Amino acid sequence: MNINEEIARLRDLLPASWRIATSIKSKPEQIEPISSLQILPWAKGAQIGINFRLWRQMPEAERDLLLLHEVSWRQQTKWLQVGAYQGIAATALAGGIVEAVQGDVTGMAIAILLGTIGINQILRSNKSSQIRVQADMEALEVAQKRGYGEAEAARALLEAIPDAARLTGRNTPEFTELIRCQNLRAIAGLSKNTVPNTGINDF
Repeated sequence: MNINEEIARLRDLLPASWRIATSIKSKPEQIEPISSLQILPWAKGAQIGINFRLWRQMPEAERDLLLLHEVSWRQQTKWLQVGAYQGIAATALAGGIVEAVQGDVTGMAIAILLGTIGINQILRSNKSSQIRVQADMEALEVAQKRGYGEAEAARALLEAIPDAARLTGRNTPEFTELIRCQNLRAIAGLSKNTVPNTGINDF
């Protein structure tokens, strides 16, 4: 596998809006076939790392769906998206600046506490099963625009999840992976049990 050619092929899979905001780099030192970093407020976009020694051991369809899921997940969990916890964190930051200017130690402490709570909740929600399932669904939609059938794409991602875990050195699936696989099996026509759009609780 030529790494530069594979990166170019993967970039072509992405919608234009994702492509200009996504960086794909070779990361031979990482233990996962694919990984990514949280998109921080000051970051331009998603940074995807691929261990091509592991990556080449998976079929092309699995590689495609793993990439689409990873980028979709990061796009859905941007820090600057409007949400309750983002609001708490932003308000706490603004309040903390005001209290610091006024020299109010108690106010600063409360602002720091609220900011910590808001950031904590953002991090937890960004890793939730519901967000990962939503990223799966968006990945399937993009895959269909790239010539995959819905069931075909769902099967590829369903097989990619345990394959990627195995290559990482894990034999036991995580809770989020079990939820995702249940939903993908239903889409692929292998099960009648689907995951509801709301109500998934990881905590």
